[in-house]
Amino acid sequence: MENEVQITFSAGTLLIKGPEELVDNVSSYVKFDSRVNCYRAEAYHYAPIVLTLHRGKIPYRDYAKDFMPLDLRLNTELVPRKHQALAFEAWKNSGGRGVVVMPTGSGKSFLAMMAMSHIKRPTLIVVPTIDLIHQWAGQLSKFFGRKIGTLGGGSREVMDITVSTYDSAVIHMEFIGNKFGLIIYDECHHLPSEMNKLAASMCIAPYRLGLSATPERDDGGEQELFRLVGNLAYRIHIDELEGHVLAPYDTRQVVLQLYPDEAEEYAVNRKIYTDFLRANGITFSSGKNDWSKFIIYCAKKPNGRAVLSAYYRQKQIAQSGRSKFDKVWSLIRQHANGRIIIFTADNDTAYELGRTFFLPVLTHKTKGSERKEFLDKFRSGEYSILVTSKVLNEGVDVPEASVGIIVSGSGSIREHVQRLGRILRAKDGKQAVLYELLSDGTSEMNVSKRRRNHRAYNRPYSGWKRYNK
Repeated sequence: MENEVQITFSAGTLLIKGPEELVDNVSSYVKFDSRVNCYRAEAYHYAPIVLTLHRGKIPYRDYAKDFMPLDLRLNTELVPRKHQALAFEAWKNSGGRGVVVMPTGSGKSFLAMMAMSHIKRPTLIVVPTIDLIHQWAGQLSKFFGRKIGTLGGGSREVMDITVSTYDSAVIHMEFIGNKFGLIIYDECHHLPSEMNKLAASMCIAPYRLGLSATPERDDGGEQELFRLVGNLAYRIHIDELEGHVLAPYDTRQVVLQLYPDEAEEYAVNRKIYTDFLRANGITFSSGKNDWSKFIIYCAKKPNGRAVLSAYYRQKQIAQSGRSKFDKVWSLIRQHANGRIIIFTADNDTAYELGRTFFLPVLTHKTKGSERKEFLDKFRSGEYSILVTSKVLNEGVDVPEASVGIIVSGSGSIREHVQRLGRILRAKDGKQAVLYELLSDGTSEMNVSKRRRNHRAYNRPYSGWKRYNK
């Protein structure tokens, strides 16, 4: 009809056709595309466009939406905890769009299923890893009593409820972006990256829920997250749930001395590195740009290769000194009856710990079947210790873990909070403890100060522990 607006989904965007005087009502969302001789909008603007037309009593025909109401009922007698109920109400009051920040182990997935049961529309859940696809699919099947579709890891089965990795969602969104009324982003701090955000902008889902324990990003990308998913609807912190929803916990910094030969080698390599920084005016005060500058100068300068080698060597010594291995063994014996996760910043250190103490090691190189075997044996108690570089930082459900040992890590606050979250799932009589091993007199001391800048760590704890070899 000539006196109405027509909305069509086209390869991850919306085509808006109709008289100009009618389309002007949604002009803030659309741009004219001469290639198709009509207006085009990003798909995530679907809800505000339709609402604007509806409220303005402007005639329109919606050809974009390819979903209908869905009979979803939670098959459980579980009652939401207070913080889950508050989060759910806050999200509903935000129009069913927004980000909820809750700690690991506090029931984010159950909150998501509450939202699904309320909205009653086909739902896409987007997760960062294959492990989480299986974890979510299992829970959803149990609680809703229906088969769950999966996208990722070789699977391409789209159903009314589908779980996808971020990568697969981006790849397929131009074809499925109009098939879901609700989209849920687990670990939504991954969404603002240049590629991942297409999983939001190319989808029309009018209802959106972002879930994360740590939404803040070093690049300020959380603002992009709020733009694509909705504003911060609700937030509750680890320390607010400690002792009832989450296990009571203690964090302990263990400051260790380098062996004399390591300290000498560290000082030599550190001086080569810092002298180069001073000579070339590199301060790292402006973050990533200075790192790029450092790499460029290393490539250009005659001594650049030696400087880069010195940088990595001093970092390696600080992160994996022999006194750290001594302390790991001491802590393993001290917590012989607990379940321990040992975290490292790199694969090499993780594998070296595995070889030294005959422990199973999980890295991004670990095959899926082997990873599942290790985690299953850890849950059953056959394995009481796991060593990992970064693959257990987020997402994987390991409620049995009660002791975390951080041998090394980055300066990321998120990473540090995520590692703490791995050991906080509540269990009767559980007391969690996280050890952070630091090499005294090295750059690790400043790195630790940066990554502990979170209220989960700004609380009474047992203090600095010194272990001098």
